[in-house]
Amino acid sequence: MPSALQLDALTRIIGTRRIVDQLTLDIPAGTLLSLVGASGSGKTTTLRMTAGYDTPDSGRVLLDGQDITALPPQRRDFGMVFQHYALFPHLRVGENVAFGLEARGVNRTDREHRAAAALQTVGLVGAASRTVQSLSGGEQQRVALARALVIEPRVLLLDEPLSNLDPTLRRGMRDELRAMLRRLGVTALFVTHDQEDAFAVADRVALLAAGQLLQQGTPEELYDAPASRAVAEFIGRATIVPGTSDGARVSIDIGGATHAFAARGAARGDVLAILRPESLALAADGAPRSWRGIVTARRFAGGHVAYCVRIAPRIEVEIATGERSAREGEKVSVTIAREPVAVVAP
Repeated sequence: MPSALQLDALTRIIGTRRIVDQLTLDIPAGTLLSLVGASGSGKTTTLRMTAGYDTPDSGRVLLDGQDITALPPQRRDFGMVFQHYALFPHLRVGENVAFGLEARGVNRTDREHRAAAALQTVGLVGAASRTVQSLSGGEQQRVALARALVIEPRVLLLDEPLSNLDPTLRRGMRDELRAMLRRLGVTALFVTHDQEDAFAVADRVALLAAGQLLQQGTPEELYDAPASRAVAEFIGRATIVPGTSDGARVSIDIGGATHAFAARGAARGDVLAILRPESLALAADGAPRSWRGIVTARRFAGGHVAYCVRIAPRIEVEIATGERSAREGEKVSVTIAREPVAVVAP
């Protein structure tokens, strides 16, 4: 059965720097949570403290309400998938998968049966006798996952498990990984710097910066309702412009043209409006509630075209649209096509 994991005010200090600062996360049983942040944000340190490989200076790690902070890694019943997979090149695939069972005293026959079952779970039936060197990158990732799952962990920890895959394989593995984890019902903490990986795999996302939690919620919540400018800038693409909000509507003045739109966010008074590419559209010249501009760049992206449009000397927006007729250097108008507009405090 999956277990609930809680990080309670975890803090890690190295020298004079707080690598992780009072981090609190609740991960209900069976939930897939992704911890996202730029390099140096404290993600890997958090994962190492959760796994027991690093000791927090303060705070606790709780499993189903029990304090396990002082337990060594081998007694936590956690499965771990490392960034570089950490497979043993001198062992066959089945031996790699069964390694954790051998360390736990499971007899050889049971080890082989359970390793074969784990390989079947990850779609590698009959691969037990293969060498690690014969595996593709995606297959190595699956073997590492099978090795973590074979011990029937109470929690699965994954450290950038998709970062070594090429873009095409990576997209497919995102879907496979999520489907597999949902099918198994395992509780998982998934660490990545790539928000696309996080959004594709996780039920919930926690954004970390300088060791502090900025926001936690569903992918949709972080994207559509960022809690701060820092969240809006990290999650997705956006142009951030000043505005004035009364709590229900936000007035945005660009180049002397002021238009009001429905607002999402508790901020009032002077605010920052978050303009996402897919919330904007090209409009007929002089259309209501629009700003005149000029196309500075155009990029075909398959299902849509991405335009960069300068609508003020220092304001350039990106628009993702199915409209394909505009050309670089052409004068156009831009409007907000999807409301409400997210606003945050300046």
